[in-house]
Amino acid sequence: MTAIHQFLPTFAPRDAIGGHALRVQGVLREMGIDSEIYAVHIHPDSRSRAHPVEKFKGSAIGRRWLLYQASTGTKLVDWLLDRHERLVLNYHNLTPVEYFAGWEPAVAAELKLGRKQLRRLLKSTDLVIADSAYNEAEMIELGYRRTTVVPILFDAENFGRVRDNARFEQLATAKRSGGADLLFVGRLAPNKAQHDLIKMLAVYRKVYDPDARLRLVGAPSSHAYLDTMQRYAAALGLQGAIDFAGSVSESELTAYFDAADVFVSASEHEGFCVPLIEAMHHALPVVAYGEAAVPETLGDGGLLLRSKDPATMAAAVHRVLTDASLRERIVTAGTARVTAFSLDKSKAKLTRAIRELVDADTAGSLA
Repeated sequence: MTAIHQFLPTFAPRDAIGGHALRVQGVLREMGIDSEIYAVHIHPDSRSRAHPVEKFKGSAIGRRWLLYQASTGTKLVDWLLDRHERLVLNYHNLTPVEYFAGWEPAVAAELKLGRKQLRRLLKSTDLVIADSAYNEAEMIELGYRRTTVVPILFDAENFGRVRDNARFEQLATAKRSGGADLLFVGRLAPNKAQHDLIKMLAVYRKVYDPDARLRLVGAPSSHAYLDTMQRYAAALGLQGAIDFAGSVSESELTAYFDAADVFVSASEHEGFCVPLIEAMHHALPVVAYGEAAVPETLGDGGLLLRSKDPATMAAAVHRVLTDASLRERIVTAGTARVTAFSLDKSKAKLTRAIRELVDADTAGSLA
């Protein structure tokens, strides 16, 4: 019997990695591979879908791997390295420590630990599955020999089918008084650079549209950063122009995408960036700073900028919102780009990678 069980530090609903783990489990089971999900911390709403790590009972019978969903430093790694099973590493990227060092020392320490753990996992890992070529390159540089790229398993076709109409009406009511709605979705964090979007909005309102609004959807990774951003917005006179929406449900998120006029990103570090796919799926034009994995994910599906100077970004947003021909081309290209990340295509890539892993172990060719 072949088994590949997944392990996460935290398993929670409305979490990209949690959703990915569930779909990975589905692929493995379709292949006839035994697969359960284990986590150190399990959200109360997800207890029926995952088990506490301490409940895992290993077995020497059959071929078995432990699949670690890696995105941070965690004590779980010590537990995994104490096991006799071989490992598969699904790498979702670790934010560089320097982004959090001045804001959240505890988070910075966790990320620093995660970097050290990637090196410790090297000898025990049979396969690295990276969700972008950008992430794969990082793992190759660390010395991992067997790597492949499988995009995060995201069901774009079914995303956004249910909309919170009450929230949509609330957003639509605000638009009736005029002004464009600019949207960014992602954790409120220094690497996501919401501060640069706030600067851009200040310029955009002064030069092009005094009634424009910026909606920032996502839970804070640093409350110190959130507090500073709120005070920064107030200092620029933007208190009523910026919506720090925090974490929202999927139906509410759909309302935000449907009500927006353009998706903007000034993020400096992304390992994949699912919200880009979500925006393109909603036929929302994207204007993004082209750094880290953003160019790889976005492709030609949006307007990529080499500079995120606030005046440059503001001019790009204005062009997209006022040039109907350009907007149509971007939306059309974005819609086509989403097909590259279809769930069926990503599942096929994962199936191929796992089949090669199992076949290589059968042939005795794994190092």
